[in-house]
Amino acid sequence: MKRDVRYRQGGFTLIELVVVIVIVAILAATVLPRFLGRTEDAKRSSAVSTIQTFRTQLELYQIDVGHYPTSSQGLSALLVNAGEKGWNGPYLKDVTTVPKDAWDHDYTYKQPGDAGREYDIVSPGPDGQLGTADDIQHWNLQK
Repeated sequence: MKRDVRYRQGGFTLIELVVVIVIVAILAATVLPRFLGRTEDAKRSSAVSTIQTFRTQLELYQIDVGHYPTSSQGLSALLVNAGEKGWNGPYLKDVTTVPKDAWDHDYTYKQPGDAGREYDIVSPGPDGQLGTADDIQHWNLQK
């Protein structure tokens, strides 16, 4: 008696491949948005942290010099002495230029600030436009 032995070649069927692709797609659809949202949260946290650093260093500058940098001096006054007596900088360490925000936009510094504030520091946020809802302003930071 002869036995008819058939050997099955190894591999996956089309249905098995489709099932795996669907599972991977479902996982990507649920996990990927969480990671993307965290990226924006991390960028916002970075901008907030940098603004808080600017605030601290501006206070030291004011103690040393007797006033805050003017709008025309800007935040670069924390790096380079513009002829101010008592300047004891650089106040920003380990940088050669004023850092940009997490979206690669310049921070805006204005002295005197609006609404009676000594100064204003603002990141234009993700859209790069000042005066929009996504701006990060030093006077609105949570303490």
